[in-house]
Amino acid sequence: MELAVKNLNLSFVQGNREGHALRGINLTVKEGEIHALVGESGSGKSVTSTAIMGLLPSPPAKINSGEIILDGNDILSLNEKERRTIRGQKIAMVFQEPSKYLNPTLKIGEQITEVLELHLGMDKETAETRALEILDMVGLGTGKRILKSYPHELSGGMKQRAMIAIAISCNPSFLIADEPTTALDVTLQLQILKLILNLRERLSMGILSISHDLRVVHDISDRVSVIYAGKIVETAPKTELFSQPFHPYSNLLLQSIPDADKRGSRLVTIPGKVPDAENIPSGCAFHPRCPYAMDVCRENDPEMKPCGEKHFAACHLTDNRN
Repeated sequence: MELAVKNLNLSFVQGNREGHALRGINLTVKEGEIHALVGESGSGKSVTSTAIMGLLPSPPAKINSGEIILDGNDILSLNEKERRTIRGQKIAMVFQEPSKYLNPTLKIGEQITEVLELHLGMDKETAETRALEILDMVGLGTGKRILKSYPHELSGGMKQRAMIAIAISCNPSFLIADEPTTALDVTLQLQILKLILNLRERLSMGILSISHDLRVVHDISDRVSVIYAGKIVETAPKTELFSQPFHPYSNLLLQSIPDADKRGSRLVTIPGKVPDAENIPSGCAFHPRCPYAMDVCRENDPEMKPCGEKHFAACHLTDNRN
């Protein structure tokens, strides 16, 4: 089984204004694989994940074309009732800040059992027993204290574990993790990352990991896709992307990673910023910031081409390599 996003084009429309947030996204997550989607803030990472989940309000969001295939079905062709059946049962999501997404008026146990009763038809007693098993699975113990706690009674790390527990309660085939460690300190980040790796092995889930932290990506991913201005500009197995990045944007991102060996030296930075979705430059969207930009880059948007084993990049430099 796999989750496949095919040529997804999505805009945000408000009055006469239209911003092209996603421009032909192609992305595949295989069962048991961790596929990382990386890029600067504003590149389209979170829009991609929420579009897959069907959580973007329409309007202003408008899907212009594309497919999201899960278990042979195009999610975009389903009605809202059918999508709700898929969410949680086949695909689930963990968000950056659990405090925003956990219901403050319900105990953690109620939030887990509600999902189990709704999607799996469990009775209350069976659901509570299963909830305790899931809480233990995410490292929150076997006792009923967490089950009977409200979100405000938990620490940040415990809240994130509780949110993961809710997400995996129905044993989904795929999990989207949208920067799940961003709001946590370094120690807790490591714990949550180890938990995600453990769950991947235990449940054979495919995971789409959304991140801007390339050190995290290096530690947990199997494959990496780099997104810029709503378009994937490079995709490759992790080891190949980190050792031989081809697209100039990917290369600059990797050079900007803080490294103890570079202590005392100025970090590499990328001049400028990600363009606004309403004002995407002509040609390659990265050309105004690219140190290797050519005339063709300003005129023609490059297509994704092979540049290695299972390694593809959307850059006119591939023409010179080939």
